[in-house]
Amino acid sequence: MKHNIVFILILSLTLSPIYGQTQSNPSIVLQTTEIPYSEFNKIANDAQIIELDKTHAVSWQITIDNKLLYANPNGNAVIRFYDATIKEKFIEIGMGSPPDEKFWIAAWLPENGYVVVHNRLERGWIPGQKVIAAYTDNAGLTINNGERIVVSNLDIENFAIAAYSIHGMESSTDPPAINSGNLIVEFISGNPAENPLSILPFVITGVIGTIIAVLLVLKKR
Repeated sequence: MKHNIVFILILSLTLSPIYGQTQSNPSIVLQTTEIPYSEFNKIANDAQIIELDKTHAVSWQITIDNKLLYANPNGNAVIRFYDATIKEKFIEIGMGSPPDEKFWIAAWLPENGYVVVHNRLERGWIPGQKVIAAYTDNAGLTINNGERIVVSNLDIENFAIAAYSIHGMESSTDPPAINSGNLIVEFISGNPAENPLSILPFVITGVIGTIIAVLLVLKKR
């Protein structure tokens, strides 16, 4: 009974008015982009760089929902995110066609040029699951392929997303890579320094998780 009372008390903290204040961070930027399948039927050299409405800096997360139907076993869905300061600098995420579903992460950095930092030839991404890329100036880049983290705390120096491009064909003589569907990309970014309370829900969640674990251990005893 005591355990239940403690849990209810902790849970009530998450419903307090303080939580509502965490949403008032003026630096928060949200954007959703739906990319039609036809945009992938081009080679990298023909890809158009598309500017975002706002730059995503300091701390950002990208969620990619791949709802494309591939037409070519060698076709890919490749998206590059470009830095606001150094125009040539980009992060690349590539998702190959079924059944192999290859998956790779690459970057073009001023000191190294084009570098592949992760490459899996089979079951690299999971259809129906979202790919998530998260970045902060302090912690670097971390990417989850929909099943597990495949890149962790990669140092890409300061990276603010200002634009993106897409392609999917390796050669202009190849058949179309994709024949239907779309790719949905969600951007969210913000500067925690503009409202320290913005991290409060995550702190509370961590505390609750720890307390629940302790209570479960005590209950077993």
